[in-house]
Amino acid sequence: MRKLDGFLPGHAYAKSIVDIALWDLFGQATGLPLYALLGGRTRKDMPLYHSITCIAPDEMARIAATAYQSGIRQFQVKLGADADWEADAERLLKVREAVGPGPIVYGDWNCGASRLHATRTGRAVAHLDVMLEQPCKTLEDCAAVRQATGLPMKIDENACDLASLLQAHALGCMDAVALKLSKFGGLSAMRRARDLCVQLGTETCAECTWGSDIVTAASLHFAASTPHGALLNTCDLSSYVAPRVCPDAPVRTNGRIAPPEGPGLGVVPDMDVLGSPILEVV
Repeated sequence: MRKLDGFLPGHAYAKSIVDIALWDLFGQATGLPLYALLGGRTRKDMPLYHSITCIAPDEMARIAATAYQSGIRQFQVKLGADADWEADAERLLKVREAVGPGPIVYGDWNCGASRLHATRTGRAVAHLDVMLEQPCKTLEDCAAVRQATGLPMKIDENACDLASLLQAHALGCMDAVALKLSKFGGLSAMRRARDLCVQLGTETCAECTWGSDIVTAASLHFAASTPHGALLNTCDLSSYVAPRVCPDAPVRTNGRIAPPEGPGLGVVPDMDVLGSPILEVV
């Protein structure tokens, strides 16, 4: 991967595919699952978060309550669809009421809020046990919202390399962070990012920007090897898309999920579902 970086700087999304494939081959050659190669398995299974799309507050509360009954204890509440800060505050309030005290609830604008919008929302729910996720486009604005509301914050879109992690930590707005395979360029770079987060005391979400069973498998191995106290949650992205690419891939059970067993990624894609390859490298 270092040689590839020398030939082609950037393009982390494309490189992520190559890096994951190389780790899979390494695991198959050694007969070891990826979690063993990434530092060793530290947990039997991992907590999942459930993402709730930004719709009417009462409907979001209903979805949260249903997910809670299935065992989910972490909830990502999407915000900002109607540019109404009071509606966003109501969404957080009603989801929190629906799941009761204890579960993690955080509101995510995906960089779509102004500093003012996010601050007004945050102050309206400052009495609740909630976290904010990446409200604004810049880390500086996110830090300002963190300071103005007093609510913990998770960084997502701006977390893309070690420098961005160090900047967010220095600004005091990285209580948690989403580490995504496609943004860091695969497992190799994301493992370095995780090691830094462990030292910084930041809890991590192990996932990707999107994907199906193959990407989910890589994320689960990464999560399963994350040191104790450093993992916030992970995401079974494959449960949000169809069709399933790997019939034997893990599925959520009681709000949690375990990594695949077997060497490498531990999943075998159904080639009839994937279709004919667009490129074969001999």
